[in-house]
Amino acid sequence: MSSSLNEVWSSNSLIQAAGLVEQNCPTGALYIVGLPIGNLGDITLRALWILAQVDFIAAEDTRQTRKLLDKFGINARLISVREHNERHGADIIMEHLSAGNRVAMVTDAGTPGVSDPGARAVKVVREGGYPVIPVPGASAVVTALSAAGLDGQGFCFVGFIPPQAKARQKALSYWTARKEPFVLYEAPHRVIDLLKDLASFIEPDRRVVVAREITKKFETFSSLNGATLPEWIDGHNPKGEYVILIDEAPVEHVEMTDETVAWLRLLTKELPSSKLAAVAAKVTGIPRDKLYQYICDLK
Repeated sequence: MSSSLNEVWSSNSLIQAAGLVEQNCPTGALYIVGLPIGNLGDITLRALWILAQVDFIAAEDTRQTRKLLDKFGINARLISVREHNERHGADIIMEHLSAGNRVAMVTDAGTPGVSDPGARAVKVVREGGYPVIPVPGASAVVTALSAAGLDGQGFCFVGFIPPQAKARQKALSYWTARKEPFVLYEAPHRVIDLLKDLASFIEPDRRVVVAREITKKFETFSSLNGATLPEWIDGHNPKGEYVILIDEAPVEHVEMTDETVAWLRLLTKELPSSKLAAVAAKVTGIPRDKLYQYICDLK
């Protein structure tokens, strides 16, 4: 980076207010920089500061990264590190780090290593004994979750599943059989096939939120369920990148017979609640948590 640009960024009032000039920015380190997922205004001050300080930027697509850097007046030397040359790119990064240079790694959107190239290069750099410093940025999965209003506590981030029909259906069969919420990513040319398969696996009343073009001009969140998803698919014209959020599975309502209630009442005096719930769950097929709560209420 030229000294004049360095001086411009060092004198920036927002950079000064954030205290970034006084923060340590060690040499011989790899910086993993999160970028906006669509809205350029979501870039962080720290991301801009680091990109302005490093000697090289390893980019998934150097053309896309150059456009972003130009918008913010950052003139950095770029290295191509993408999915198909990541191992070779990691070796180039190591050469620059061994020379005492700072290197940043970015993808076209979001964070390297999260459904994007980067994890392999990070592993190589760490094994080489060099520090890897995360510079967080926008996250599609967290952004989508914040506006989806899911009921479940916690979630599984699945990301992209295999595009081949059989492999895709196998993956969806596995994930929809689980009870907790999970989140998928999909590209526009594959999203209809994925949603059709998803609709065939999930319960009619299980909630699905389809988020499209998050943070961009045509951002949409469509709240559906297994029953309404097929009709929505038929009328949908896929465009942009998708985040698909599947809420926790509906609670199964299992009626307890009078006989079950009777022997539970008898055994509440003989066994601890947790043990009785575990035994009763095996005998009746009723979820253990439901039985445990019922037994506690009896006591």
